[in-house]
Amino acid sequence: MPPALLDLILPPRCAGCGAPGAPACPSCTAELLREPAPRSPDPPPPGLPDCWSATAYDGAARRMILACKERGRTALVPVLAAAVSACVAAWAAGGGVRREVWLVPVPSARAASRRRGHDPVRAVAAAAARELCRRGRPAAVAPLLRLCRRVADQAGLGSAERAVNLSGAFEVVPGPAARPRPSGRGLGAVAVVLVDDVVTTGTTLAEAARALRAAGAEPSAAVTIAATRRRRPIGDYHGQ
Repeated sequence: MPPALLDLILPPRCAGCGAPGAPACPSCTAELLREPAPRSPDPPPPGLPDCWSATAYDGAARRMILACKERGRTALVPVLAAAVSACVAAWAAGGGVRREVWLVPVPSARAASRRRGHDPVRAVAAAAARELCRRGRPAAVAPLLRLCRRVADQAGLGSAERAVNLSGAFEVVPGPAARPRPSGRGLGAVAVVLVDDVVTTGTTLAEAARALRAAGAEPSAAVTIAATRRRRPIGDYHGQ
């Protein structure tokens, strides 16, 4: 039986610690939301926008992301979306950004979406946009990107291998269907923000940013739920 149905039938347990009572207990939710801050990889790949995350990719945060993404615990979407909306709000406040925000989810491969039965990043981005609107900041989900060729699984690949794997992999969806109508006087009133679940090397977000720029849309920032703790390896250098 799918985990989403089990959450409806059985008493839910926290995906972060296993405590009964809710898909995410107050303690694990607080851990997920504890510190929205800039968390760019070191070294950052060329073209990576200003990159923010809610927390580090470990502990309860890691378990909750994996439960939603790989085990179908879709009841966690609002909790993960709260982390994204908190990051967007912190980024906007720090930079004095007052424009409407378009949240652009990084697309999953079709095979991965079929296997999972859902697209977690897009669902989180849509819920985060609704949360931002409830808090008084105009926002919309804008699924502007799609994969235009097959890519290998990124797990286990280094930064250079990821760059080769993803080079030219994204493109902007043609036509107006994926574009919300700006509430201001045009696209100049919009801040485009990329959304993904986890940032590791930053290669995926940099490639997504390249595709947006190629279509004339400059991304203002990138936001993820969590960031992998990484240190620059010996002999590594910018652009690798």
